[in-house]
Amino acid sequence: MDVTKQQILDLIRQGEGISVEFKTCRNKINRDVYDTVCAFLNRHGGTILLGVQDDGTLQGIEPDAVTQIKKDFVTAINNPLKLTPPTYLSIDVAEVDGKSLLRIYVPESSQVHRCNGRIYDRNEDGDLDITDHTTQVAHLYQRKQATFSENRVHPWIQVKDLRPELIEKCRRYARINKDNHSWADMDDLQLLKSAQLYQEDPETKQNGVTLAGVMLFAPDQLILKVCPAHRTDLILRKVNVDRYDDRDLVRTNLIDSYDRILASVQKHLPDPFYLEGIERRSLRDAIFREVASNMLIHREYSSGVPCRFIIEYGQVTTFNANRPHGFGLLNPDTFAPYPKNPVIGAFFREIDRADELGSGMRKMMIYGKKYGGADPQLIEGDVFRMIISVPEFGEKPSHILEVSSRPESGPESIFERVIRELLIGSRSKSELAIALGHTSVSGKLNERVREMLADDLIEYTIPDKPKSRLQKYRLTEKGRKLLENR
Repeated sequence: MDVTKQQILDLIRQGEGISVEFKTCRNKINRDVYDTVCAFLNRHGGTILLGVQDDGTLQGIEPDAVTQIKKDFVTAINNPLKLTPPTYLSIDVAEVDGKSLLRIYVPESSQVHRCNGRIYDRNEDGDLDITDHTTQVAHLYQRKQATFSENRVHPWIQVKDLRPELIEKCRRYARINKDNHSWADMDDLQLLKSAQLYQEDPETKQNGVTLAGVMLFAPDQLILKVCPAHRTDLILRKVNVDRYDDRDLVRTNLIDSYDRILASVQKHLPDPFYLEGIERRSLRDAIFREVASNMLIHREYSSGVPCRFIIEYGQVTTFNANRPHGFGLLNPDTFAPYPKNPVIGAFFREIDRADELGSGMRKMMIYGKKYGGADPQLIEGDVFRMIISVPEFGEKPSHILEVSSRPESGPESIFERVIRELLIGSRSKSELAIALGHTSVSGKLNERVREMLADDLIEYTIPDKPKSRLQKYRLTEKGRKLLENR
């Protein structure tokens, strides 16, 4: 993610703390940088600024050394002898007051990491070596497993219970993606351990396949036994807006789920000709490759909320259960990527089914407007939503023309967007605001909701308590018939 001068100055003004660390770095990287990386991974993540003294003074990095420092850093953090398990981190160059700095963004990891064989944790005073403190290490493992459901160990599931042909398929993908990939010479158990998909339960000390391993490689019946709510509902809804024109209910492993999402995209969405330089690029595939991987990688699998991928006239909307780190519309200029399931995400990158953390979102934002004419919207909440505009060719079906008798400015009225949301299911006013891309309920939305209630187009879900904090709204039969007539 590109970093601005103002962001750097804000971090320096904030000073060092539990999530910010300064390191002097003139022409080579300090060894203790990796201790801090390990500590941030094990705690709640953070940012390291190279080229800044402890008191916040800008020292800068020698310009000729920047490229080598970046190379050395990337090589080290991908070396299992240095950092275990290895990880991918972004390192960005920034120019502040004529001086070169490097910013390393470290997200929280779902794993417990070691640097040179030692375990580091973070507090306000810096990096703590807790390797020999058994109780602190045990608490760290327990916190990771409680926070990241993908790490939940199932001792009753062993390698023999998984699909060996699917593991071999991914081994081939990894070899294609990277020559001499280490998985090529590993047996199935070694591969699972290398990918953090087979671990020891910190409480029972029993070994087994993790939830992530189950979701990637288990037979369908076993997946549904472990995660009964798991499904990805692929819906085409253009003609029959009350139900669907086509549907694929996907209840299988994440590898095949990814392929079936893209198959639905290729079946139902156009792929207009586009030249980037002198090469043809499929904007559709570039965008929805990221959408598919995002839906699967960042889903909260302990939730009972199903995942939905809905193709409508002019847009695609996705919904998946989420463990939010904020609420509302994400700003791509200030958004800091946070991995919800780092193990699954890392595995998808190894088999070339996902891009580096943050870069896929940048591609989606770059190509989204070129493809559909509007910027994609990513909305954070307990349910994570993406709204992607798509091109349409031919006349717009009459039943989805503008349904509001009250004209409004903009390509789509608040009335129509509220109706679109309530077709999917009941929504609270704050959920409607988020769906509209607002950070709070606006006066205009309040006015539209009152008018629709007065016109008997929508109704309360709790009619006896109009001001209940649990109040939601749903379409009435009159509202549905209005859409049909239009």
